[in-house]
Amino acid sequence: DAEAARIRDERLKAYADKKSKKPVLIAKSSILLDVKPWDDETDMKEMENQVRTIEMDGLLWGASKLVPVGYGINKLQIMCVIEDDKVSVDLLTEKIQEFEDFVQSVDIAAFNK
Repeated sequence: DAEAARIRDERLKAYADKKSKKPVLIAKSSILLDVKPWDDETDMKEMENQVRTIEMDGLLWGASKLVPVGYGINKLQIMCVIEDDKVSVDLLTEKIQEFEDFVQSVDIAAFNK
């Protein structure tokens, strides 16, 4: 029957319009990075400042702390939130490792979607 088909089409159109107005879900990840210095003489405050200079669309730096490793050496633990579609974790760790005067290595301590 034509009337039922017309009503069904209107409802389908209304549903499609409503669904298209929903905000798109942005996938984000929370990452805890361990940034290790060369030795106990590395300026950890300056190392953190260097790491925080990295700016990328979809990258947000969070809290950080120094964690003792041993032999008077501390590592920098720093939290960041990234948008999965915009920021590559590999690219981010590579950018941190470019600060060769300060950074020996970067490890991912925790990764939460």
